Amino acid sequence: MKTGVRILLVEDNPALLDLMRKGMEHLGEVTTANDGADAIRKVSEQQPDLVVADYRMPNVDGAALFEKLRNSEATRQIPLIFVASRKDIEERLQLMAGTVEDYIVKPFFLKDLVSRAKKVVDRIRLEKLQRGATRLGVIQGRLEEMNVIDLCQSLEMGQKSCRLTLRSGGKECSLFFQNGQILDASLDTSRGDDAFYQIVLWNEGEFEIDFSMAPSRQTTTRSTQGLLMEALRLVDEANRGAVQS
Repeated sequence: MKTGVRILLVEDNPALLDLMRKGMEHLGEVTTANDGADAIRKVSEQQPDLVVADYRMPNVDGAALFEKLRNSEATRQIPLIFVASRKDIEERLQLMAGTVEDYIVKPFFLKDLVSRAKKVVDRIRLEKLQRGATRLGVIQGRLEEMNVIDLCQSLEMGQKSCRLTLRSGGKECSLFFQNGQILDASLDTSRGDDAFYQIVLWNEGEFEIDFSMAPSRQTTTRSTQGLLMEALRLVDEANRGAVQS
């Protein structure tokens, strides 16, 4: 799937770097660098949308890379995810809170790193779609490219206020967000949490996000993450019941 998002991976261990590249290549256009100095060269050649870097590297380490990126107006806003030891995170990286996108503790499972990176990639992709929208304040796309879960997590991370309209199989659902939280959901005669649970796995159809629309009521009882977790729990419970029967 082409997302239009450029990702730079920085790691001095060749085997781990190759593993990370293979795990993330479906998220976007992946470029690799074997240390901080190589990363700085790669950034100057083609600015990435996201940098995922080891913190402890020879020569130019993660701290120096961070300083270089943040001291340049052109690269200051690039999201940066660090892979680091728990000690480095507690003693060094937490001092950068608010300026580093995320931290991944070593040792880590590749699926966890990819999952955390995907949330940032989805948010970046929405921002790109918004900048390229043909209608002011409105972006459109296909659920085959960004499904309901991806969209909700991206809007939550970006703390967006909008109306998300979903269309699939002849049905239409409206979700209203306020600062990233779903306040109102409607599908046919269903409202609130129940309406959301029915559409959470939609992955075919269309979506439209209108940033000029705001919720006028609250019908949900959980946060965005709470709704997602409960919806997936209900799906898992239903699947187990189907297998047992």
